[in-house]
Amino acid sequence: MAINLNKALDKAYEGKSLKELADMPIEGFQGISEEGGKALAKLGVKTVRDLAEWKFVGWAQGIVALAKAEE
Repeated sequence: MAINLNKALDKAYEGKSLKELADMPIEGFQGISEEGGKALAKLGVKTVRDLAEWKFVGWAQGIVALAKAEE
């Protein structure tokens, strides 16, 4: 299965494997500057893996998913 993530990534990371991207610096995403990366690093988010596993991301996803089912 081919997945094209090029619009989400800086040129330097295009064509990398998903395993490589999981450990990519957060600044490898288009739209996240070096300054933004430094701010996230202060919160413990340095890589894509860190972001995906960050407890606040999980909480936010859970709230949004449950909100869709709320009456």
